[in-house]
Amino acid sequence: MREILSVLESDARATPDRIAALTGIAEDEVRAAIAAWEAEGVIRRYKTVIDRDRLGEDRVTAFVDVTVAPERGRGFDDTAERIARFREIRAVHLVSGAQDLRVEVEGASMKEVADFVAQKLSGVDRVTATSTHFLLRRYKDDGQLLTDPEPDQRLSVMP
Repeated sequence: MREILSVLESDARATPDRIAALTGIAEDEVRAAIAAWEAEGVIRRYKTVIDRDRLGEDRVTAFVDVTVAPERGRGFDDTAERIARFREIRAVHLVSGAQDLRVEVEGASMKEVADFVAQKLSGVDRVTATSTHFLLRRYKDDGQLLTDPEPDQRLSVMP
């Protein structure tokens, strides 16, 4: 059944009959599995990966490493959940290393992102430090290469 999820991860528009053909699982089973996973929250949503550079959209993304003083009995969960509620936040992850959380922030400009970090994010209770890294270029996003493939330079072989 993991094969169904693998196909959906690579192509959210794959139809149950296409998934059945690719996996060898009966179409009815594919439909039932997808419906069950949607109901259980295993499948959260279907997503399209957009190359914003090709679209000409000027959005600024930054990864902010956040140090948090954990709360007794809750650890990092409460702070991470509060941070996740901001509209500027695209992702929040608990990570290993010197910092505790890695936060992805998006804004219209570097100033907007910097103001968000300085005025909102750093003011969240238990946030003790931040370190901001601005994204310069995406090469791969959500498993999808965003660069054009190199042309095949091999010479033809004649029989």
